[in-house]
Amino acid sequence: MIRVQNLTKTFGEVRAVDGVSFSIGEGEIVGFLGPNGAGKTTTLRVLTCYLPATSGSASVAGHDVFSDSMAVRRLVGYLPENTPLDGQMRCREYLNFRGKIRGLGRGVRESAIKRVIELCWLGDFIDRPIHQLSKGMRQRVGLADALLHDPKVLILDEPTIGLDPTQIRETRNLIRDLARRHTVLLSSHILPEVEATCERTIIIAGGRIVASGSPEELKERILGGSQLIAEISGPAKDVTKAVASLDGVHKVEGGADDGWQRLRIEPKKGCDPREAIFKVVKAKGWGLRELRLEVGSLEEFFVQITAKQAEEQRSEKREVRS
Repeated sequence: MIRVQNLTKTFGEVRAVDGVSFSIGEGEIVGFLGPNGAGKTTTLRVLTCYLPATSGSASVAGHDVFSDSMAVRRLVGYLPENTPLDGQMRCREYLNFRGKIRGLGRGVRESAIKRVIELCWLGDFIDRPIHQLSKGMRQRVGLADALLHDPKVLILDEPTIGLDPTQIRETRNLIRDLARRHTVLLSSHILPEVEATCERTIIIAGGRIVASGSPEELKERILGGSQLIAEISGPAKDVTKAVASLDGVHKVEGGADDGWQRLRIEPKKGCDPREAIFKVVKAKGWGLRELRLEVGSLEEFFVQITAKQAEEQRSEKREVRS
């Protein structure tokens, strides 16, 4: 449904997007995750035909965003981070105006407005002036606008910004429901937002894609940083030696704490030595108070991988200057 190949966008000497490539299938919900300034919004603006790319290619449902932009605009519903609404209009008036711009006939337009009012919970304030609405409420109006023409693709830039916790939960549920009829690409700099909503995540930092996959696949990438925590009662040297000698154990660190040996155990790649540890403790007649797997979080992975990308780019700039 969406295909991007070697997309690059520069502003003067600043390379906001640097050779980005990805594809999104029909009906997928994909999160575009990255810190502020990573290139998320620039990429979305290229996909929605608001900005031309410097180089590379991008298409939506087979239509090139550069040479066939009008077809792309008809297929895409776009919710920008800061929704540009006419504050002097009432909500219904604004949606009617937007429907006319999109070429919807009167009957189709009225039906579409009724549909998005229900979808986006606009009923209580549909006839109020937009300037009287809170930021979260205006976000709902922007989402209704993006859905008005029933597009095949929804591109949402920070869709829950400014919403309260209840509205965030409702918006997440709505986005998941929308995937039954739409392909959804949403950007965010908030990891739990993407993790709770999306089937697949693309992580961008410094204008480059640094990781992608489902939450489960990304967790697999950080299992190498996982460790076991064990508390075993027994002679310190004997306990450490017995655990370290197990096949699935790479390294053991720790010390005594009130008669118990508290160990931090690094497993070998692809191994889970918990059962072996339990068996050796039982065979030695030692006590076992704790044995658990401490897995690195996606948040830690996100911070580490974006920091690594930033450092690589600083090194590249130093090399160029020298």
